[in-house]
Amino acid sequence: MNPRKICVLLMLPIFSTCGENSKRNQLTELRPNIVLIVADDMGYGDLGCYGNSRFDTPNIDSLAAGGLRLTDYHSNGVVCSPTRASLLTGRYPQEVGIEGVVTAKTHRHTGMQPNVHTLAELLKGNGYQTALFGKWHLGYSPEFGPLEQGFDTFEGFVSGNIDYQSHIDQEGIADWWNQDKLIPENGYLTDLITQRGLQFINQVDQRPFFLYLPHGAPHYPYQGPEDPAIRTLDSSFKRQEREDVDVAYKEMIQSLDSGVGQILSQLKQKELLKNTLVIFCSDNGASARVGSNGLFKGHKGQVYEGGHRVPGIFYWEGKITPGVSDQLVLSMDIVPTVADLLHLDIINPNWSGRNLTPLLTGNRPAPENQRTVFWRFKDQKAARKGKWKLIAIGEQHALYDLEKDPEETTDIQSLFPEVFKTLMQALERWESNLTEEIRA
Repeated sequence: MNPRKICVLLMLPIFSTCGENSKRNQLTELRPNIVLIVADDMGYGDLGCYGNSRFDTPNIDSLAAGGLRLTDYHSNGVVCSPTRASLLTGRYPQEVGIEGVVTAKTHRHTGMQPNVHTLAELLKGNGYQTALFGKWHLGYSPEFGPLEQGFDTFEGFVSGNIDYQSHIDQEGIADWWNQDKLIPENGYLTDLITQRGLQFINQVDQRPFFLYLPHGAPHYPYQGPEDPAIRTLDSSFKRQEREDVDVAYKEMIQSLDSGVGQILSQLKQKELLKNTLVIFCSDNGASARVGSNGLFKGHKGQVYEGGHRVPGIFYWEGKITPGVSDQLVLSMDIVPTVADLLHLDIINPNWSGRNLTPLLTGNRPAPENQRTVFWRFKDQKAARKGKWKLIAIGEQHALYDLEKDPEETTDIQSLFPEVFKTLMQALERWESNLTEEIRA
């Protein structure tokens, strides 16, 4: 373990004990397992439960029917790496130095710094088994890898995307890791991630566990389960893809859906489902090339709704009442929510996310929905409070009423100048308070 983190692990997650050993044992028994499944570049409209009639996604739809489906869930980033940073830290990606993509070409020697405290470390410090199977994308070298960020077990890839069959990244470099070693593995990427998750669930001991399954699908290259490799290590590195990209995309999503079904079946078979919180979400909206962002304007890489409003589902049998919520939720809310569900008393966590436990359990009033939240990517910025959303792209600015205009078609800043001014000032304050050096 990185020595800089020892003091953090000792300080942050603590129980209010006062000698109450029986209470501690009771809390341990009640602590849920956490399964976090993340799709890559899946848009708001890419699932049946969000209105898609082109794809069959019965397993994820079933998860939504039995859990809480969020219609106003947002990724913290509009590209891959930032959202993953927020999911694991409970903070804005800019606060941990990851605003853009940690690219295979120009960022191979940097990443999210090891002294940033993650959800995996929080859980591991409280007796959880932690495992990641799939996409990391927060640093290429082992010093920035998942084993330095609280995961006991890692098998997967560290780049933004790999060939689904040959597991070679976009720069022609092999990228399939077992712990901190490059070890080739045969198999279709989505199936491999699912298989490793199933093996982990089958082998867990009596301790609670955190299983993180960040999939590669449906991010390009667009390859179905039966397609051949399109990337090789030799000088004839190929870049061809299927001409029927839409069909490949459909096959990729349905393969992902099948994997989610297998994970749920394994949890049920092991009698773990009733004590497991399952979270499903996407890291950003669908790309401009393929996929659906529903009625929303924009796509991956943009701060319009289509770039960051994505599927978000919380499922916990017997604990979360099935339904649909239009409450504003972001990726960074997951860490403080899990901490509350585990009854942890945390000292100075510096989280920007909100605790969603009241929303999930219904045992307490839901938190107010009028916080101001922000997105930033390159020269694009956005601020949101309630129904109001400010967009700033370069020198161009716009204000939208998302209740009346969710498609962001009509700029109304001239009609509501005070709202526009308030959001601009909030955005400027947020930016001025950012102190972390942006590394990607």
